[in-house]
Amino acid sequence: MIRNSPQKLPLSFEFFPPKTSEGVVKLSAVRQQLYALKPQFCSVTYGAGGSTQDGTFTAVQAIIAEGFDGAPHFSCIGASRESVQEKLAVMKAAGIRRLVALRGDLPSGYGGGAAGMGEFRYASDLVAFIREHTGDYFHIEVGAYPEMHPQARSPQADLAAYVTKVKAGASSAITQMFFNTDAYFRFVDEAYAMGADIPVVPGIMPITNASGIIRFADACGAEIPRWMRLRLQGFGDDTESIKAFGLDVITDLCDQLRLAGVPGLHFYSMNQSHATLEICKRLGL
Repeated sequence: MIRNSPQKLPLSFEFFPPKTSEGVVKLSAVRQQLYALKPQFCSVTYGAGGSTQDGTFTAVQAIIAEGFDGAPHFSCIGASRESVQEKLAVMKAAGIRRLVALRGDLPSGYGGGAAGMGEFRYASDLVAFIREHTGDYFHIEVGAYPEMHPQARSPQADLAAYVTKVKAGASSAITQMFFNTDAYFRFVDEAYAMGADIPVVPGIMPITNASGIIRFADACGAEIPRWMRLRLQGFGDDTESIKAFGLDVITDLCDQLRLAGVPGLHFYSMNQSHATLEICKRLGL
């Protein structure tokens, strides 16, 4: 069910839209460095409630202009069918052929209630709508959660929601970050057994900061193994040791996945290039 040769492994990278002109210049330089790895595509995130949509679109347009496939995150929370159709038309006109379809997070301060959800309650509704109105024009990526979405009622409910997205027309999936390969392989096997037979690309988060990775993992429901958490905490403020340890751990994780024949690796770059470049260098990629 896992199906790619370790020698030829597609790579992709995620960026977030810069908020300053200096950030735009820095991200441009980071992209140029990572382009040396010939990524299959680069995705750009989308803030809660669409708060960064202009920056997302600008960054994707820059990636396409630089000769690579750019994939905007496209969230549907609070959206109407009409607004989604308009955005799909804009993306087609801009030459975008790939997107990451997500339910999305509500903006901070949202008080609840069905009205704020818009006309799409789930990412599967968005995927079905895109297929209904654009056919096979877009390659649609969806999210996958090997260790369960933090807002899911149960692992079974989360898996069922994922299968619904796939059957609505998703082309492939990108996972939330994880450090436990068993969780990934079990998720893939269970999804395939339920008829969700699309490539599931592992999402990889390089470790460059101990408190940052622990805080992010806790927020998104990703488990940091106890031995790893204790090692990271034990380094204290020794940033060089944290980075060296992080490179070893994540390279080993990627190597296990590669040897199993995963369909690719998707790096959450955090708009940095050094750690991703070093990991791929160690892997011979």
